[in-house]
Amino acid sequence: MTDPGTGTTFDDPEALRKRALAALLTARERTALLTSCVEDPELTAQHSPLMSPLVWDLAHIGNQEELWLLRTVAGRDALRPDIDGLYDAFEHPRAERPSLPLLPPAEARNYAAEVRGRALDILESTAFEGTGARLTEAGFAFGMIAQHEQQHDETMLITHQLRRGPVALTAPDPMPVPAFTGPAEVLVPGGPFTMGTSTEPWALDNERPAHARLVPPFFIDTTPVTNEAYQAFIADGGYTDRRWWAPEGWAHIREHSIDAPLFWRRDGGQWLRRRFGATEVVPADEPVLHVSWYEADAYARWAGRRLPSEAEWEKAARHDPETGRSTRYPWGDADPTPEHANLGQRHLRPAPAGSYPAGQSPLGVRQLIGDVWEWTSSELLPYPGFHAFPYKEYSEVFFGSEHKVLRGGSFAVDAVACRGTFRNWDYPVRRQIFSGFRTARDARPDSV
Repeated sequence: MTDPGTGTTFDDPEALRKRALAALLTARERTALLTSCVEDPELTAQHSPLMSPLVWDLAHIGNQEELWLLRTVAGRDALRPDIDGLYDAFEHPRAERPSLPLLPPAEARNYAAEVRGRALDILESTAFEGTGARLTEAGFAFGMIAQHEQQHDETMLITHQLRRGPVALTAPDPMPVPAFTGPAEVLVPGGPFTMGTSTEPWALDNERPAHARLVPPFFIDTTPVTNEAYQAFIADGGYTDRRWWAPEGWAHIREHSIDAPLFWRRDGGQWLRRRFGATEVVPADEPVLHVSWYEADAYARWAGRRLPSEAEWEKAARHDPETGRSTRYPWGDADPTPEHANLGQRHLRPAPAGSYPAGQSPLGVRQLIGDVWEWTSSELLPYPGFHAFPYKEYSEVFFGSEHKVLRGGSFAVDAVACRGTFRNWDYPVRRQIFSGFRTARDARPDSV
């Protein structure tokens, strides 16, 4: 099958099977790293009421894999039906999970390993085409499970950032780059483009279906907003001037005494931050990290700009004005490489603003994929023709005004769970996530 919006062909079931195997193995290797770098008491502790104990995530990963691959795809009997309720994310809020009779670390590891062994056998024997079953067509269920595990790996990395004390995770820093000297913003011409996808094989339900969107012309930042730029907002009294804040955001920062991004503190004449257990000077050239939607929105107002809408962000990331096509990624249809984007926990920080010229869009917008999740102005809503699949709790129950959309992924996101159509969302107060932003402004129609 060929995606008419991308030109990418996914018609080789054996290649897709190898892709699914690689995605599952990569996810499990990362899960093992994130759960083996601490002693058992740290796995069972809750390090923030916003996050689950790490051991809950570990067993939940195995439970979801059992539910979808062993029971649903293969029709096998349940291995551990007794724990389904413990690891149902909707049955128990995160703050309650430490009080549950969770599997201890060794048992959780053994359970996840047993499920994985059986799942790999199922992968070898499952037909990827011609069955008429949406769940197995193109290996969707296996891709869904790989994405699910990588999403929990990202939440576990967030938990490690929240933990106090040393964090035994290491990774090389991104390569230093010359200071970015390109234009501060680029014009995205007005007109229609194709948003979303109907045939990307592992796209999740909220990315579907592909549909036409008419977007007026606008300007968008070439790079994400940097720490240096954000410090100017702070220095100008950005956190003490209610003119820049949405009423709910102003009330929130007043109530919680917020005056800087999460993990920042002032030390004399400089800003310091805590990053995975270590304290360091806030690097001026990196995209700002750990800011809420309210903070991003306030900065944009202060700068005389605004946050881009979700449709604007995706048009900047996918639309090729020369061909009129919507590509899979800003650089085209090819899968990400280390030259394109900062993904997959290869580094434990964003790369300097202006990095990855090979990953820029046709219009020259950089770092739209990887580094930091980017807040948009949009609420999470279904696309026209949306159908929940394979369960409404993935997206449908979150639709509405409570959640704001983030786009583009972060350094903590694996490529399997990040593409030009991928949609993330969270409450506008959330700051523990690896979130940043870029700004936009309207353009006159005669600017095209």
